[in-house]
Amino acid sequence: MKNTCLLLICFGSVFNIIAAENTTEEFVSLKEKVNRAIIKVEQTQRELWSYNISRYENEEGDITSSIEQYSPQANEQWLLKEINGQLPTKKQIKNFVKKKQEQTSKAKPGNHIQLKLRALINQESLSLVSTDEKNIVMAFNVNLKKLGEDAIGKLQGQLTYQKEYQFIEKISIWNNSDFSPMFTAKITDLAITFTFLHINGAVLTKQNKMNMKGSFAYFTEINETSLDTFSDYHYQGKQAQ
Repeated sequence: MKNTCLLLICFGSVFNIIAAENTTEEFVSLKEKVNRAIIKVEQTQRELWSYNISRYENEEGDITSSIEQYSPQANEQWLLKEINGQLPTKKQIKNFVKKKQEQTSKAKPGNHIQLKLRALINQESLSLVSTDEKNIVMAFNVNLKKLGEDAIGKLQGQLTYQKEYQFIEKISIWNNSDFSPMFTAKITDLAITFTFLHINGAVLTKQNKMNMKGSFAYFTEINETSLDTFSDYHYQGKQAQ
């Protein structure tokens, strides 16, 4: 009986060691996949692609929409094609161009990636959620500095890694508790989704969506939905010889 117990203890220790090794290998593999996928995004020269952006925003029932076009080789790189379903006026075009110029002047040289995946995705916290023939779904911790210190530990993240082209196809972020991004503001519901396209080795934004609810100054309701959809991507740089 004693010998049997000793054998069970020994086998149990061995199985625990093997399980720990498999968990470590799994984590390293996930981290490598995600890191390479992030590098693909970082190496994509988005400024060399032309595209359209369809924007929609609903703030407490106040709905606005627009269609914009970016063409890197044009004299005016940004063009406002439509605003709230109508052709834009000269004043609207002037304000639009001025806003884009201000955004460009504030951006660092060569920095055309608005979404910093390396900062957004805590790679040390990656864990496997599910996997199938096409995708791997992973969970991770989120730390968005723009949302304030109170949001730390109250946000969850999940990404979908597409196996065939080895890129991050989708990122979802949501809150698991109320948080305050600033004084007198409280966010009760937050859901953010980013989706991406893989075109000839480049990883480009497909859609950004955000739903947010809460309150500001205790009495003002926050109920906002925004949706940016990117389309008609065409590479405008020189093709490799």
